[in-house]
Amino acid sequence: MDNRFDVELVSVTKRYGATLAVDAISLRIPRGTYCCLLGPSGCGKTTTLRMIAGHEAVTDGDILIHGENVSDLPPIKRGTAMMFQSYALFPHMSCLDNVAFSLKMRGVAKKERHSRARDFLALVHMADYADRLPAQLSGGQQQRIALARALINRPRVLLLDEPLSALDPFLRVKVREELKRLQRELSITFIHVTHSQDEAMALADLMVVMQDGHIRQSAPPREVFERPVSPFIARFIGSHNVLRAPHGQIAVRADRCRLGVANDGPHVNGQVIAVEYQGAMVRVAMKTDAGDEVSALVPDQMFYRQPAEPGDLATLVWSEQDTHALMQV
Repeated sequence: MDNRFDVELVSVTKRYGATLAVDAISLRIPRGTYCCLLGPSGCGKTTTLRMIAGHEAVTDGDILIHGENVSDLPPIKRGTAMMFQSYALFPHMSCLDNVAFSLKMRGVAKKERHSRARDFLALVHMADYADRLPAQLSGGQQQRIALARALINRPRVLLLDEPLSALDPFLRVKVREELKRLQRELSITFIHVTHSQDEAMALADLMVVMQDGHIRQSAPPREVFERPVSPFIARFIGSHNVLRAPHGQIAVRADRCRLGVANDGPHVNGQVIAVEYQGAMVRVAMKTDAGDEVSALVPDQMFYRQPAEPGDLATLVWSEQDTHALMQV
């Protein structure tokens, strides 16, 4: 038994008839890690989460939690808790009873389960809402109640299925701050499925990028962003230009590119197709002479000293040190 890891996937495969949803993936998630499974729709991330939870059977391979093979165990015996995208709160129950519900099902006396439920409501800053019904709460407040309900059984691993997708952008930022705070305070592993690159960057200690049922890269967010291993990763993570080079493909971060002249360094020529003001930065999109679409994120003061407009011919320039070679995956 290796106590360094909370969750281990060993050549895990999931088939639905002739459809291969997850293809022999292996992954080790260290103890107390915030792990984000990231990828486009249909990549296998939610299926992977549901297999860890026990809501989907594994076709081949093994799932270990705290060193124990749980592949054949029901969800309730895995030491995990699942927080669903829809929150799934009982509309006729108060927030207090929603949080305490699983303890009631386990036969815990009313006084004790309510006491514990109030502790977890306080943990998510919802103690003052104990007597309210879910319909009397905002989306963000409902999300916190669902989180308290998932945590009250003190799971070894908390599984979150796109928990922020229903929130508006401002609230999404606030709630993800709360998720990170709780994960650090509780020191348990969170496995969080998302299709948002920004969300994964902000939350993850370990970012796992999936495509077509495979894990394409698994690393801390900064490593994935700075050193994507393939054109797919570079494009999916965003803010990278993927260019054809004599011996393969390269990636260059858009914020390391600028408009200049050929003598300034490595460059491509093309035509400006869009200009987007983004406050501190201006995004200049170009189509190169070779047909690639690229962009530069230019500080606003630098851009307005010599602005460009759609239709202008331009040269995208970067430094050799900012060139990153990509594998063909």
